[in-house]
Amino acid sequence: MFAINFYSEAYADMLRKGRKTATIRLGDKSDKYRSGQLVWITVGRKYGARQKIFTAIIDSVTVKRASELTPREIEKESPELRRPEDVLNLLSRIYDRAVTIEDPVTIVQFSRVME
Repeated sequence: MFAINFYSEAYADMLRKGRKTATIRLGDKSDKYRSGQLVWITVGRKYGARQKIFTAIIDSVTVKRASELTPREIEKESPELRRPEDVLNLLSRIYDRAVTIEDPVTIVQFSRVME
């Protein structure tokens, strides 16, 4: 079983309420995540305890330049984000380096599996 982990506890509530249904990751992650794959959605620190929020199925995996992100993809990442520049700022903080509009990103869209 694979996991998609979110480091910030702030995402847990959005995930539980279905307001966050995608993640935008820096780089090409198409070799790691595949459409139809079952994954655990978890929240917690790297090398620390993590909490399983739910099991999900990956609906789609799309790789593109950050400049090509659509408003819908951005909204699925976080309803508070509006523009590609907002995503670049978020990714720059997460990855601790400057992320530009030319950088490749992977959009992983997922749906909760009711158990």
